[in-house]
Amino acid sequence: MIQIIPIVTEKANAISEKGNRFSFKVSPNASKPQIVAAVKEIYGVDVVAVNTMHYDGKIKRRYTRSGLQRGKQAAFKKAIVTVAEGQTIDFYSNI
Repeated sequence: MIQIIPIVTEKANAISEKGNRFSFKVSPNASKPQIVAAVKEIYGVDVVAVNTMHYDGKIKRRYTRSGLQRGKQAAFKKAIVTVAEGQTIDFYSNI
């Protein structure tokens, strides 16, 4: 089973309001058929298309009293899932 986490940001919400497209953070080694199967199983919707993209981790620096602190955010893979017309995914149903 692959890891699939919904992305709930202003930009992702704007995309989902325009069309039936929803954003997810997925495992870096997940393929498109695996993403389709996971979304069908978890949310019970028909998936029309999946677009994926890889994001590199950002380098972060912070100046502190003890000196420069360096770190890096984790890299991740993002999937934009288009569901069938008339179907939606409600991320806020279990709040």
